[in-house]
Formats: sequence, structure tokens, C-alpha cells
Amino acid sequence: MDTEADSKTDLVQGLDAGVEEVAEAARALAGRMPRPLRALAELAYNYRWSWTPGGPELFERIDPRRWARCEANPVRMLEEVSPSRLERLAGDRDFLERLEAVSGEVRRDLARPWRTGMAGREHPVAFFCAEYAVHQSLPVYSGGLGVLAGDMLKAASDLAVPIVGVGLMYRHGYFRQRIARDGYQHEYWVESDLERLPAARLRDEDGGLLRIGVPIAGRQVGCQVWRVNIGRVGLLLLDADVEGNDPVDRFITSRLYVGDPQVRLAQYALLGIGGVRALRRLGIDPAVVHLNEGHAAFAALELLHDEVVTGAGGAGDAFDRARRKTVFTTHTPVPAGNDTYPAAQISEMLADVAAEVGVEIGELLARGRTNPDDEWEPFGVTQFALRSSRRANGVAARHGEVAREMWRGLWPDRPVEQVPIDVVTNGVHIPSWLGGPMRGLLDRHFVPGWLERAQDPAIWDPIRRISDVELWSARRRQREQLVELVRTRSVTERLARGQAAYLARAAAELLSPDVLTIGFARRVATYKRLDLLMADVERILALLGSASCPMQLVIAGKAHPKDEEAKRMVCRLFEYRDHPGFAGRVVFLEDYDLRLGAALTAGCDLWVNLPRPPLEASGTSGMKSAINGGLQLSVLDGWWPEAYDDSIGWAIDGTVEADLARQDAGHADRLYSLLGDHIAPLYYTRENGLPVRWLQMIRQSIVRCGPQFGAGRMLSDYVSRVYPDEATLESLETQSPHQPGIVLAERLAA
Repeated sequence: MDTEADSKTDLVQGLDAGVEEVAEAARALAGRMPRPLRALAELAYNYRWSWTPGGPELFERIDPRRWARCEANPVRMLEEVSPSRLERLAGDRDFLERLEAVSGEVRRDLARPWRTGMAGREHPVAFFCAEYAVHQSLPVYSGGLGVLAGDMLKAASDLAVPIVGVGLMYRHGYFRQRIARDGYQHEYWVESDLERLPAARLRDEDGGLLRIGVPIAGRQVGCQVWRVNIGRVGLLLLDADVEGNDPVDRFITSRLYVGDPQVRLAQYALLGIGGVRALRRLGIDPAVVHLNEGHAAFAALELLHDEVVTGAGGAGDAFDRARRKTVFTTHTPVPAGNDTYPAAQISEMLADVAAEVGVEIGELLARGRTNPDDEWEPFGVTQFALRSSRRANGVAARHGEVAREMWRGLWPDRPVEQVPIDVVTNGVHIPSWLGGPMRGLLDRHFVPGWLERAQDPAIWDPIRRISDVELWSARRRQREQLVELVRTRSVTERLARGQAAYLARAAAELLSPDVLTIGFARRVATYKRLDLLMADVERILALLGSASCPMQLVIAGKAHPKDEEAKRMVCRLFEYRDHPGFAGRVVFLEDYDLRLGAALTAGCDLWVNLPRPPLEASGTSGMKSAINGGLQLSVLDGWWPEAYDDSIGWAIDGTVEADLARQDAGHADRLYSLLGDHIAPLYYTRENGLPVRWLQMIRQSIVRCGPQFGAGRMLSDYVSRVYPDEATLESLETQSPHQPGIVLAERLAA
């Protein structure tokens, strides 16, 4: 760069937009710290520390109690920790060596160049999602969709795939959960102090705050843009809580998935339309716009605006050009999860945008209907996204089948097997979800840098040669960590609910790291069938309290605030809270979040999933359990049919049945029979104190699931099969006719 002004202009454009603003915030924090510790500030403003070995432990060591109080937010903790503590650490040679090791690893990783291919630094992939579960200290997520999005960005950073994330900055995030003594869920919201998050607001060319305007229902809603660094990937979050907006509009980005349909629709408009406008303002011209679920569908409308302004031809041609730039992933086989709105509501919300584009509102509405000519049919965001994308996919093989059947009406002239909805099975970011003891074990036995090639099945072969003693030791340490967490939290939560002290003490005294530990943790929805666990109370309590093969069950999950039926499922669980056999063997933990999810999937021996088939899209929690050496007991739905055989876990029939009561009874009986007759006896069958056959299943499960269900494999599938346009795929088909896209995949892995 020739001048300071040129440098500034360059920094606010493209993939580097906001980098300088984040760096400036880090420098301001560093200026308040002793010089030897200033690298901590740089680390704190990039979440790459969270999946770097030693990173979380480094920050926790500064002040463990404050680290917990700050929700593991390193920026807030460094601002709150006492100066005297920082001065002591500045003279602690061991701490400084650890700081240098972690910061050096992060800097080396960030210094790698972006990979080139169908997307590049000048034309990246723009990934749109309503939520991102990057870390517990950034509360802009609710559940599985956000976890998938966060893992996608982390994988993009690891593989240096040029992606920019686009979402919303929720000041109150998703609700926090408290459970009453009768099990009824109460919700409350906590406002985030955005100024103390590892984020920075973007500035415009004149040094003022960057503002984007979005026309919504006749009003111009302004929003500012924040950047969060996820390794090398930038996550841009739009925030409507700015001066100039009225109080209702400022609330648009207050809560995730707000209940009011008008406000929720405004969120979708801000995400889609505002997100594309923010990219344009920042000089980012995406090669591909990836809509992760229908919440971002209106991005396609703003892309249409670009084509009308810059392209030639009529609106139909512009629609086609915008469509060629867009891909869509659907995650929801449950009809209630695919939002629909009355035509009048859409007309009011988007009339100004449609007028700018030059599209009749009637044509816009028709694109959001399964039957375009049915004026009484409501507008569906999923239908609009499907019609606005050149390629669409589900998130597991079975989900693809369900999605093709579900949306076949959009292609009435095609048989269901030819409905153009492909499949990219979800995967999880292995470094984020692998527990410390298991990570250490694999690092010792696998080749250096093995995580960079985790898609290669050969990388995982050494697990077969790890001794039973070492493998069981790592598993036991992770179980111990979980049991200690559950003991502490269950006592506190039970006393807070008003339960008797002896019942609170029961969990602390009876939970044991030497007992078969079963996990069931996920969003509480009726189709997840939490109630099957207690379908026969006497039978399950007898299994849990067995003298020879005892078990302990840890449960967590949140019901949507408006889902009263799901809340009643939790209440039914709590009907047995005072039963002595229940209190010491079953624990429901409140306020399920990323931290608790990671502890459960790392520590549980057996992961249970009981969705009503075929309503599970993917179910990534089981993948996280599997890479940690947990075995699976699941209905054959979501991802499990792609992984299952009887050498790595247990299955419940996934056939769809009309008689739901009969199905529930059969599945509950199968669950109890597997637990009592097969799983527990296998776990407690020991040779020289070790469950040899159980450990054989762990090895086989890790070998099977590690390469197949990682986020790196998932991202590689998108890069090789979904993101390239038809011409590129045809060219690659010519080069490798048996595996279309293999050339791009090989380039990615090179």
C-alpha cells in the first residue's frame, strides 16, 4: 500500500472488512495490560483460541472463578480481572510460555493463504444463517441449526476456504431456562453487553459507524454491522438496535426466533435483504450465496435487485441470473418449522423492495407457494428459497428422501426420486467437540497434524492399536469430568427448586464415574419423545438401580417458549423427582447450552436418541458423542442409518407407522430391552477390570464415524458438489466421470 488512506480503504473492503476495527479493539484492551500479557488481548478477539489446544485452559488459569462468571468470555474477563493478578501472571514464566505456545499456534494458522478454486478471496462463499453457535460467550444461537453453522465456519477456517458468515446480532439471544419444582419451564432473557464481546462495529469510509438501510413495511430500518473473527473467517452480524429506529424496529434483533410473527418476518427481511446489502456495501461479491435454512430466503430477492440494476433483460431473466448464484440447505422435516405467512403480510412487508426491483408483488407471492396459482395458499419461506436456488440439499440421506417427498409439489411433473433436492450429510467440527483426554490420546497415537486430514479413513486406523488400558483411561477421565459437573449443578439446581436437602444430596452421593452413564440432551420437542424414557417407570427405575448393572441418566434440553406440550413432557419427568431411586440415578440439568452439550457428549458412555421417524433431519449430537468414544442407541432416523451396524451401537426400528401409540409402546419396550439385556451386561463384562468388548465397539465406532461425520468432510462436499455451477461440474465430470467433483475435492485436500 502506498498511503495510509489506501491502507484504510483496503481494510474496509472484501473479506478483510472489519479486520482493522477488531484489531483496534484488541489494541485498546492490550493497552490496559502489562506488556508481557498483551498477546492475550489479540487472542481474546479471535475465537480460534477456543479450538486451539491449551487455549481455553490458558484463559481459565487467569482467574477460574471469574472465567465461569463471565461465561468464558475472554474480553470481559480481561477487563474485570484485578490488575494485581495480571501483574503476577506477567512474571509467571510457565504462564508466559503457555501464552506464547497458544498465540504462536493461532498466528501461524491465520498466516496461511486462502485456498483458490470456484470461490476465492475476491469472490467468496457468503453463508447466511439466522443463528451461529460458535462459543457459549457469543449467545446468538438456540440449537442444532446454529451448531451446524458455527461448525461450518470453523471448518472453513481450518481448510482456508474463503467464506464469510452473515447473521444477526441478538442483544438478548435465546432464552435462559429455569425449572420449577414441578418441572415447568420458565424462561428469562439476559441482555448481552455487546461492547464487551469479542466483536467490533464496522466503520464507513469517513470513520463513522457503517449503517445499512432495509425497507420493511414502509419504513427504512437502519442497522449497524459487527464483525466477529472465527479463525480466519469473518462473521458479520446485523444489529437494528440503533438510533433513528423506533422502539419496535430496535427490537427486531433483540431475541432469537421471537414469537411475534410480524417481528420474526422482519428478522428474516433484515437477515436476507440487509445481509446482501451489507456485503455489497463492503465490496464483497459472492461467488455463491448459501442460504442455510429458509430464514434467509429474502437474500434471493436482494440478489434479484442486483441483477435488475446491473444485468440486461427482463425480470424473468434477472430471476434466473440471481437463482444461478444461490444454493439452499433445508434442515426441517417438521411442517411447523417451515414458516408460512398470509399474502397480505408479505405484501405489506416487502412492497417497497418489490417496487425497487420492478417485480409485481403477485409474482413474488407466487414464488413462495407450492401451487403458484392458488391465491389462498400462504407464502412459505422454504418454497421461496427452493424456487430461488439453483441447487438444494437436505442434511442426511434419509432427510433427503423426506424432503423430496415433502416438496414434490413444487415439481409436479417429476417423479419423487427426481425432485432436485440432493444430500450433504451434516458433520461436526472435531477439534471443538473432542474432549481433552481423548484429544490428548489421539494426538499421541495419530500422525502430526491429523485433524487437517480427518476426512481420510486411514488417519483413524491407529485407534485400533491403542491399548485397552489407555483407551479406557481416557474415557474414564471424561466421565469423571462430567460426573463432577453434574454433581455440582444438580445439587444447586435441586435446592433452588425447593427440593429437600436429602434429595439434592442423593445425586452428589450416588452418581459415580464407575457407572454406565447415559445421555439424552437436545431441544425438547414432542417428536423427540423425551417421555419414552419414563414410559414404564417401574421398569426403568429397576434398570437404573440394578445391583449388578447400575446405570445413571443425565437429561437436558429446552422447550420452545410457546410449545406447551413439550413443556408438559418435562413436567411428567418431574413427577418422579422425589422417588429415592429416581433422585440418585436421574438428573435433569437446566439451561442446556454449548458448554453443557460438550460435557455431555464427551462424558456419556451411551447416547440415546428417540425421534419419531422420519422427523429427525440429522441429529449431530450423536456424532459428537461418537468421536469421543460414546456408543449410540438411536432410532434409525437422521444420520444414524448412514453409520449404523451392530458393531458400533444399537438401533430402534425407523419405520413410519400410522398408529403412534402402538409405535411409542414398541419403541419404549425395545429401549428397555436393549438397555437391560444387551447394553448394561456388555458394559459390565470385564476382563482384568476392563470392558474389552465394549472397547472394541468404541474403536470400531470411532473408525467409522471420525472420517465420515466431521465438518471438514461436510464442507468438502459443499465445495465439490453444491457450490460449483453446472458448467464447472460438467467439466469435472469429463475429468473424472465416475465421481463428479472429485477434482475440486482433491484440490481442497491438497
